[in-house]
Parts: sequence; structure tokens; C-alpha cells
Amino acid sequence: MLRPRLLTILCYGAMMSLAIGVNLLPIFLTSFSTSFGGAHGLSQEQLGRLGAFSFAGLVFGILLAGPLADRWGAKVFALAGNAVMAASLIGMSIAPNYWALSIAVFWLGFGAGILDIVLNPVVSVLNPERRSAAMNWLHSFYCVGAVVTILASTVALQVGLGWRQASLLLLPLPLALLIIFGFLHFPELVHESEQAGRSPMTHLLREPWFWGCLIALFLGGATELGMAQWLPAYAETSLGFPKWMGGAALFAFSVLMAAGRIVVGSIGERVNPFIVLAWCCGSSVLLFLLGSFLPVPGWALTACIVVGFTGSALWPTVLGVSADRYPAGGATMFAALAAMGNAGGILMPWIVGWIGDLVSLHWGLAVSALAPLLMLPVVLILKRTRVCKL
Repeated sequence: MLRPRLLTILCYGAMMSLAIGVNLLPIFLTSFSTSFGGAHGLSQEQLGRLGAFSFAGLVFGILLAGPLADRWGAKVFALAGNAVMAASLIGMSIAPNYWALSIAVFWLGFGAGILDIVLNPVVSVLNPERRSAAMNWLHSFYCVGAVVTILASTVALQVGLGWRQASLLLLPLPLALLIIFGFLHFPELVHESEQAGRSPMTHLLREPWFWGCLIALFLGGATELGMAQWLPAYAETSLGFPKWMGGAALFAFSVLMAAGRIVVGSIGERVNPFIVLAWCCGSSVLLFLLGSFLPVPGWALTACIVVGFTGSALWPTVLGVSADRYPAGGATMFAALAAMGNAGGILMPWIVGWIGDLVSLHWGLAVSALAPLLMLPVVLILKRTRVCKL
């Protein structure tokens, strides 16, 4: 028997599990540098490459699971995603060198990608009358998961456990979800009222409006993850704050991101979602530049943290407006969108590290401002043409 409210709540919990796969890495970048880089530590490019491995796994999981989930159903992939994440956390905890860690990080991202492609369409189907709001609520629990990950990791460091033990502290959540999901029934990934109008991917790829959504989500992912992946290291190495402050900054960033998504989710359809997207893009550009170049470290760090609020709604709101325009897109549509968002998450942290090696991390983060700047006209075009068949 399908229990929509219970399953929606558990999907929120699974989004917290997904957040472990994305947020564990940036907290320990400087620790990985010390553990595997010898006397001089790892280069910023090598640290950025770890983030790229993580998001490459995420995109691979999304692209593999998306088309198969439409055929085989969501349940098998909800179970598989949590199982892979649990195994990868164990693998991280015993990694003997940089390359073993890279492999574990890739598979951790892979498990998160499988969950990502299941949770979005399941919640969309369970909440057909309020998709944009439901997407923001779902993704707010990603931020809650990030906060839990940061707290557990920070406590582990404070009591002297280290990053290997911190990986194991987070193991109970995916294991618990693996067990609970085994007893639940999942819905079809296209709402039964829309089954007859199923939108194949070949049809969507002929739609210019859908390509606009893909580009917007790529830039939204680059906006969010360019800052999130580098914030702790930037606070420590470029702004001169102590190690604990880097973790605290990412914690505050995640809290504000959760708050932003809850606000947008609570507003629902009372405000045009494209106006929300445009506001988020413009304010994020300004805050990226302030965080990169303000001469007072405290104010610069504050600007970086507030990007968590202004950039919070970009990803889930683009998912929501896409699902409203193409309600019969299924998991394959969400896979294409999520893959593009995470491709931005692969590219931008790597670019930030590369620019950081060439010039400085200040300029690396400044370059990240290009993502919301380029997203703004895309959003405005989507707004103007949303009721038209291009």
C-alpha cells in the first residue's frame, strides 16, 4: 500500500543521506592534504580533482540509473543508492593512499547520484499540485544533511577521532534507510494521470525550452557547488581563519541554504518562480565578488556564507519549473537535468582550484561569479517564453 506522506518524509531523510556523499569531502580537504601529500601537502589542483571525482561519480550514477528507474521502478535504486553509500563510507575510512581515496570518493558520489535520480521524481509524483514548492522542501533536507555531516565531522575532529572515524560516524543513516525502504511500496515515476502522455527523452531534446532548463541547471550547480566545495579551504588558507572556522563557515552556509529553500517552499506559487530565480542569480553575483575581494576577512567570509541563502533556490526551482512544463518526463528527464547540474559541480570546483594555483583562491572564487551572471539571462528568457512552444 502506497503511503505518500510517510514516503515523502523518508525521501527527505534519504536526501540527508545524499548530502553526506557531497559534503563530507570539503570538510576534510586540508586533512587529506596532510594525510596524503607529504611534507608539502597536496596541490590545490589535486584537492580540486577529488571534488571532480566525487561529482563524476554523481553524474555517472544519475545517467546510469535515470533510464533504468523508469523501467525497473524506484525502489531498487533507493536501496542500491544507500547500499553503495554505506560501502563507500567504509572504503574511505580505510583508504591507504590518494588514489584509493579518489576511488572511494567516486563511489560515494555514485551512490549519491543514484539516490538523487530517484528522490526527485518520487517526490514530484507524490506532490503533483505543488511541484516547485515540494522540490524546494526536498532539497532543504539536503542542507539539513549537510549540517548533520558538518556537525558530526567537527565533533570528531574536536575529540581527536580524525577523518577516518568521522566517515564511520555517518554510516548509520544510509544503513537505516536501506532497511526501512525495503518494507515500503514506491509509486510509478510518472503520475498515473500522465502515463498516456509520457514524454520520451528524444521529444524533450527537441524542445529549446528544455535546453534552456539544462543550461540553467548547469550554471545553478556551478554557482552552488563552486562555493560549497571550497568555502572551508578558502576560509583557512586565503582568509587566515583557524581550521574550526572553515567547518563553521560551511555549517552556516548550509543552514542558510536550508533556510532559503524552506522560505521558497513555503511561498509556494504565490511568487513567480522565475522572479525568484532572477533575484537569486543577481544577488549571488554580487556576493561572490564581495567574498572574493573585500579587504576585511570577516566581511569577506560573511559574504561567502550568505551565498548559501541567495543561491539556495536555483537548483530545486529549475527542477520544479521543468516538472511543471513536462510533468510526464519521468526519471529520465530528472536524470538529464541532474546530470547537467552536477556537471557544473564537477567543472567549477576544478576551475576554482586551477585558478587558485595560477593566481589565488580569491580570483578562483571570483571566476565562479560567472555562473550566476550567465544564468540570469537564461532565466529571463525562460520566463518570457514559458507559455510558448518554441
